[in-house]
Amino acid sequence: MSAPFDSSAFLATCSGRPGVYRMFDADARLLYVGKAKNLKKRLSSYFRKTGQAPKTAALVARIAQIETTITANETEALLLEQTLIKEWRPPYNILLRDDKSYPYVFLSDGDFPRLGIHRGAKKAKGRYFGPYPSALAIRESLSLLQKTFLVRQCEDSYYRNRTRPCLQYQIKRCKGPCVGLVSPEEYAEDVRHSVMFLEGRSNALSEELSASMEKASMALEFERAAELRDQIAMLRRVQDQQSMEGGSGDVDVVAVMLTPGGACVHLISVRGGRVLGSKNFFPQVAIEEEGGDVLMAFLAQYYLGNVERDLPSELIVNVQHEDFATLVEAIESLRGRSLSISLRVRGTRARWQQLAVTNAEQALAARLANRQHLAERFEALAAVLEMDEPPQRMECFDISHSSGEATVASCVVFGPEGPLKSDYRRFNIEGVTPGDDYAAMHQALTRRFSKIKDGEGKLPDVLLVDGGKGQLAMAREVLQELAVPDLILLGVAKGTTRKPGLEVLYLNDAEHEFTLPGNSPALHLIQQIRDESHRFAITGHRARRGKTRRTSTLEEVAGIGPKRRRELLNHFGGLQELSRASAEEIAKAPGISKKLAELIYDTLHSE
Repeated sequence: MSAPFDSSAFLATCSGRPGVYRMFDADARLLYVGKAKNLKKRLSSYFRKTGQAPKTAALVARIAQIETTITANETEALLLEQTLIKEWRPPYNILLRDDKSYPYVFLSDGDFPRLGIHRGAKKAKGRYFGPYPSALAIRESLSLLQKTFLVRQCEDSYYRNRTRPCLQYQIKRCKGPCVGLVSPEEYAEDVRHSVMFLEGRSNALSEELSASMEKASMALEFERAAELRDQIAMLRRVQDQQSMEGGSGDVDVVAVMLTPGGACVHLISVRGGRVLGSKNFFPQVAIEEEGGDVLMAFLAQYYLGNVERDLPSELIVNVQHEDFATLVEAIESLRGRSLSISLRVRGTRARWQQLAVTNAEQALAARLANRQHLAERFEALAAVLEMDEPPQRMECFDISHSSGEATVASCVVFGPEGPLKSDYRRFNIEGVTPGDDYAAMHQALTRRFSKIKDGEGKLPDVLLVDGGKGQLAMAREVLQELAVPDLILLGVAKGTTRKPGLEVLYLNDAEHEFTLPGNSPALHLIQQIRDESHRFAITGHRARRGKTRRTSTLEEVAGIGPKRRRELLNHFGGLQELSRASAEEIAKAPGISKKLAELIYDTLHSE
């Protein structure tokens, strides 16, 4: 009988970004496909101990594995979800009776055309815009257009039989073309503006609304400014880029990600310009191997090992390798079809490439947190340190600062089940010479282990210090000063080459120096804890430094001055809507380059 699904370990590393999740049973059969604005929150709801519907409880009882695909926004997640449901028809999904699930905006022909929602066959004469992810998204678009340009949305039968304006005219949602209250030329201009918006050419509209909002604000017309702000927000919200639908061609997007302890290759299949699905692979590799070598080996086995496997016309990868030309020649010779491998891509292909990288990172992080793998590493570390049993608590300290400014020390804690984040601690270092890492470490360790001396807190079995002989000596000095009971001290130095996998370790003192092979599970565990301590320290340092430097989150971004910051907020209608935008959407704002947009996005979404 297979072991039950370990939901707590999975949720510990699950992303909080938008995406699609797929649930499988013990026989790898797909049970359910869902989408979420926040994957972690949505998936956490399945594992509540009480309050589950019978159908949900039955689904959860069969789950053996969950896979996720991160998307740029919720719109892409919904489109991908619909694609996967139609492709695989999972038993726990509500299945539609036909393919006509995506609604469109319809603009009819004539002197005074109407806008409306359309589903089904496109038989009527006019223009169709879409598909949209939901009818709600269309209604928001139509509502905005109705308020802004006053284009009619009534049915033709109703329109032809009017003798006086209806309520929509009275509340300023229509200009009354049914009774001749607007000229064909003026109405045609409103229709042209509506089409520009529906085609995505809305920068001019956004600038006009932003200018009007600024003007209303300067005139102290705050209610009007708030209305315009909300209109800008609605405009941006329905402009979600549908990168899941917007490409072309048959492409496989392959990204490799390496971290201490493992590797992941994520493959996204695109056919006819639409993303059909994705899959994770976890090859066995040593740490010292390069990403290009891992990817080269994977592509050779994947496309040459099975001649019946579907071959795309293009591969998009995230790293380069000198033998790719040879691989392409071999595949073309064996399969009789042309193939190209691309690294530097733009537009929709670049978004596919970034999604593959993001999903590879997430999948690898989830795998490294798996309890079975952690147990093997803890046992391996116990053998290396000659302990009678695996350690139950390990703590690691690190120091972070910028040229001595805003120094922060971190303490992360790991147990056999993974990170114990409730026990993480940060220490704001004060009263030491800027840049003196030894003094900073002395202060942090003293503050941490003074509680042990006073009979409070838990004593770790192993204390890791990120640094060489000096940091290790400082740790020993503190423990001796506080008369802390004996525990194992482990110093982790980067070594002469400073490459992962070549760390130099010091056990208890500088005399006991040793190294471990790059594929050692014990070394993988040490690196994982060290890297987590480094991340936690940097996050705390940035937060502390930024707290004294900014009054707005955007002020932390280099290259964003007061004028550009104001224009950016006006463009999106506020910081909240800017935070919801993807990097590609931010790059569309006036004066914002792609590189700067990515920096803004990273700043707004940093932990």
